[in-house]
Amino acid sequence: MTEFLDILSNSAFWVAVLRTATPLLLGTLGVLLCERAGVLNLGIEGIMVAGAFTGWLTVYAGHGLWTGVLVAALTGALCGLLHAWLTVGLALSQHVSGLGITMLATALSYYGYRVSFPKVNTPPTIEPFQAMDWLPIPILGEQTVLTLLALLLVPVLAWWLFRTPSGLAVRMVGENPLAAEGQGIPVIAVRAAAIVAGSALMAVAGAFLTLSAFNAFFFNMINGRGWICIALVVFASWKPGKALLGALLFAFFDALQLRLQQSGEGLLPYQFYLMLPYLLSILALVLVARKAAYPQALMKPYRKGER
Repeated sequence: MTEFLDILSNSAFWVAVLRTATPLLLGTLGVLLCERAGVLNLGIEGIMVAGAFTGWLTVYAGHGLWTGVLVAALTGALCGLLHAWLTVGLALSQHVSGLGITMLATALSYYGYRVSFPKVNTPPTIEPFQAMDWLPIPILGEQTVLTLLALLLVPVLAWWLFRTPSGLAVRMVGENPLAAEGQGIPVIAVRAAAIVAGSALMAVAGAFLTLSAFNAFFFNMINGRGWICIALVVFASWKPGKALLGALLFAFFDALQLRLQQSGEGLLPYQFYLMLPYLLSILALVLVARKAAYPQALMKPYRKGER
């Protein structure tokens, strides 16, 4: 117990929690936006890989960090446009399309890396975003500006979804696209726009890892974070505020297991500590998901004019 309290009283631990939560939060908000419009986007894992690679490669080529973020967002938007064309325009399976985009984006990113650096064994590095030393707020001041951006997006997205006509339109096409069509809302256009915007956020989540958390791109760096984001949306009941809570909860468990491994002195196998954040997150997901009110038109294809 003393060891656990020592970990919690260490500010470096909470800095690690917030840093770990940032890509999860950005990715979860992206998934939430897609699913609020009624479309499941399983392409997130590949989109995060593509965003991480293109953003990092842009900066490595000599451009600015914010240019790297913009290129990553555009890469994600293109992936989202492909997913929207397949699932909204052609009404194909959202599962198959999403998984296909994950494999395509991942393969193209790895291929691009191998072509760009054919004889490099150690990943080249860049100068990433620096901590916000000018911000006189404990813990947050030790993060980069992308973390601040992710935190600000939570109230902005919540306000937009629940307090604006365009946010209402997104929620309406995710709940009852036929009723939305009857009100003159262009369902296909709204769904496509939500997918493109959500995919851009997913790619920025990937870019955070190469432009902020680390300073290089390497294979398997996403490491299943995209799938965690999909689960966190259910935990959050498709609400931005709860998405922040879910991201912080998983990040807390993840940072905790790393420190328990370092200080456990071999009392338990390291695999137990690796399993801990996923086990506790699944438990939390099971307890919350039973009462979650999901968008009623989620994963249901829409064809204009059909009743």
